[in-house]
Amino acid sequence: MEIPVKPPKPAQSLSQRARRRRRASRTFSLFVAVSVLLLVGLAGASIYLVTRPETLRVAVGPPGSEDVRFMQAVAQTFARERDRVRLALTATTGPAESLAALGDRKADLAVARADLPMPNDTQAVAILRKDFVVLWSAPKREEAKAKKPTPALQSLENLPGHRVAIIGKTPANPAMLKLILTYAGIATDKVDMVQYETSAIDEMARDLRNDAFMAVGPLDSKVTAEAISATARARGEPGFLSVDVSETIAQKHPAYESAEIPGSTFSSSPARPDDKVETISVHHLMVAPKSLTEATVTALTRQLFLARPALLRELPGVASLEKPNTDKDAAIPAHRGAAAYIDGTDRTFLERYSDFLWAGLLLLSGLGSVGAWLRSYLKRDERNAYMASRDRVLEMIGDVRRAEDADALINMQNEVDKVLRETLDCFEDGAIEEAALLAFGLVLEQFHFAVSDRRDVLARGPS
Repeated sequence: MEIPVKPPKPAQSLSQRARRRRRASRTFSLFVAVSVLLLVGLAGASIYLVTRPETLRVAVGPPGSEDVRFMQAVAQTFARERDRVRLALTATTGPAESLAALGDRKADLAVARADLPMPNDTQAVAILRKDFVVLWSAPKREEAKAKKPTPALQSLENLPGHRVAIIGKTPANPAMLKLILTYAGIATDKVDMVQYETSAIDEMARDLRNDAFMAVGPLDSKVTAEAISATARARGEPGFLSVDVSETIAQKHPAYESAEIPGSTFSSSPARPDDKVETISVHHLMVAPKSLTEATVTALTRQLFLARPALLRELPGVASLEKPNTDKDAAIPAHRGAAAYIDGTDRTFLERYSDFLWAGLLLLSGLGSVGAWLRSYLKRDERNAYMASRDRVLEMIGDVRRAEDADALINMQNEVDKVLRETLDCFEDGAIEEAALLAFGLVLEQFHFAVSDRRDVLARGPS
């Protein structure tokens, strides 16, 4: 009896499988492309955000002052060196307005003296310089020419009933003088105060109504030295006034420090002063709000102190650039970013962005898992077809042993050849793994053994 042989699957079925494979391949390729673009975009955006220059607005004034000159030099240096942090200057009428701009968030940084009212949560980035109070008096020219000239005022106690000329229009200087007079036990309303622009030093020196003079600035300030020289030329040799209550003021007001002016600071021949003079000093600061990020302030502080030698050579006498006090009980504490640079605790790139790197790795792993699942899902039809084809070849092994002629064997071999082609396509598309391909190879080998045995049997004829 002739054993019926199942006909091969129609060509339309193979064409449908090919179309399904192409659709699955296109879908997976689209997913891979989108994933790669997403990762590249995220990596590019991260690199841009990390490496792009960050511009900070600096409120500084008044125009033409030494503070403005210094900050312009700093901004130009940062731009020339292509540093990460750049500076954009915002001109103000003075330190008070600069601090107001900082408090209103119209500026990221401000330059001001430490004795001015600071906005809440304001912290120091750097000490630009230390300003010293310099008080001196000079006789009137007519008295200086006399055989017995009236001596200059010798101490603060001599100031009542006299007029003090203050260099600079900032209201902080008269307030400082009033503080000194108060602690010296002198009624402030007994001392007349008048302010002059830095450009009116000669006029101030020639005005005979002025009995004493006051300047606030660094010891190597050209303005202070020129003012002392101008009064000496116009009035006679000056005498310097000592602030004997400096330690008391420093104890009661942390913004001030007790200091000394060394002899011959402003001139060596003749010596001005001829001996050390006790006074008070106040820091001139670059300040920032506490909310400014630690990484930004750390980078700014590092850039500032790396550029310090060049800046001091370019603008001698304008700034000294010192590190702020990192003690927690300081009058104006150092910003945590500045403290990190000063203490050497600033974090490396990996430490700062490790969380983002781990998140990127997790995202990459997640995309890989999703891609593997999607690939497996899209190849499910091919995988099912492979399993059905393998089972069909196993069934045909029994059909081969019952075949009655060589034509039936040829038909079954043709069908197995098509199954083999489909299986190889599945393997190339990734629908099946190498282990499955090896298993199919074993089945195929058994099929060919069965065909060979059956051919031998048919060749010998019926038994």
